[in-house]
Amino acid sequence: MPVLSKESLKIDYKDDGQGQPVILIHSSVSANRQWRALTETLKDRYRVLAINLFGYGKTTPWPGDSPQSLYAQAQLILALCEELGSPVHLVGHSFGGSVALKAAMLLGPRVGNLILLEPNSFFLLKQGGRTQAYLESRGLRDHVTCFGSLGDWLKVARHFANYWLGEGSWSAMPENRRAAFTESLPPNLHEWDAVMEEQTTIEEWKTLTAKTLVVSDKATRLPIREIVDILAQACPHWSFRYVTDGGHMAPLTRPDLINPIVREF
Repeated sequence: MPVLSKESLKIDYKDDGQGQPVILIHSSVSANRQWRALTETLKDRYRVLAINLFGYGKTTPWPGDSPQSLYAQAQLILALCEELGSPVHLVGHSFGGSVALKAAMLLGPRVGNLILLEPNSFFLLKQGGRTQAYLESRGLRDHVTCFGSLGDWLKVARHFANYWLGEGSWSAMPENRRAAFTESLPPNLHEWDAVMEEQTTIEEWKTLTAKTLVVSDKATRLPIREIVDILAQACPHWSFRYVTDGGHMAPLTRPDLINPIVREF
């Protein structure tokens, strides 16, 4: 995989295909390997760049002495866009969806299409008074930051997997998958600051110039349902697609549902 060096940053990404660039931005824990199937789906039509965010692959880890922000994560996308020198499309899942939103705001008309796969923009819950959903997301944040700070990543992994993949998911995982999942979790300790403390308001997000699609499962976790509802109410000019039997991790577990939607948009 190529590694872009930009001042103090090293940015790790995969680069496949030819055509107008599409930047794929992964969710927490998974890294850019989550996009293998989507890359195969798109690379006959687009140049597909799957970036690794802070702390994943060979991308520079986040320094632990300051809170992370979506602005900081978006700088990785902007740096890659500078190298490309052409308009881009952005696709982001979960945390990657929140980063894609911020990058689209900063890039303005340089973004053509923006596809958000269940963005985890928890800050919208607090801003929008969705108290129950906000408290649920804050509870997950507190668990991760408490036990992650103590170095008990196995306890974090069990809770995190059962929350996003469904109760019993951790027990059903093969041992090697548990080990890989746990090893990939530490960057998430810092990502919570970015998605809980972002100050951009819904009034600002709805001014995005990109043609935007939000994809979600109507039976997904409560905080994500509420985030999608906030976006749908504030941004009727965006497109919204709903899938069934996918869940929050559908881009990884059900690419047969998600990838055709991305390609068609």
